[in-house]
Amino acid sequence: MDFQIPDKLYFKIGEVAKFTGIKTHVLRYWETEFKSIRPNKSRSNQRLYRKQDVDLILRLKDLLYSQGFTIAGARKKLREKPAKIVDAPVVKSEPATEVVGQLTLPLAGSLDLKILKAIRQDILRLKKSLDAKP
Repeated sequence: MDFQIPDKLYFKIGEVAKFTGIKTHVLRYWETEFKSIRPNKSRSNQRLYRKQDVDLILRLKDLLYSQGFTIAGARKKLREKPAKIVDAPVVKSEPATEVVGQLTLPLAGSLDLKILKAIRQDILRLKKSLDAKP
C-alpha cells in the first residue's frame, strides 16, 4: 500500500479502477455494502470519488484481498476506532487567565489529539471566564 494517490479533487470510476486494480463493477458493489463509500455524482451522473474514498477503497482492498476478511468482517473492522485515538489520555492544563502576544501552535503535521484536546479545554475555559465578566 505504498501507492501515492494523485493530487486531484475528484476521480472518475475508471481512474479509481485503474490505479487501485479493482474492477468498476466491484467498486459499485462495494458502494452498496459500505455506506462510507459515497462518491458524488456529476451532472452527467458519473461517479466522482474523493481522495478519502480512494483511501478507504485501498484499505478495503487490503482487508479483503490481502488479510482475508469477509465483507462482514471488513465492515466490522472499519467501524472500529483506531486504538491510539480511543486510549488517548486527556491532557490537563492550567486555565488561560490572560492572553498575551500571539498564540503559537505546532505545525499542522505535528498536531496530535492530546494537544488539540488541551487547546480546546483552554479555549472553553477562556470563553467561560469572558462570559462571566460584566
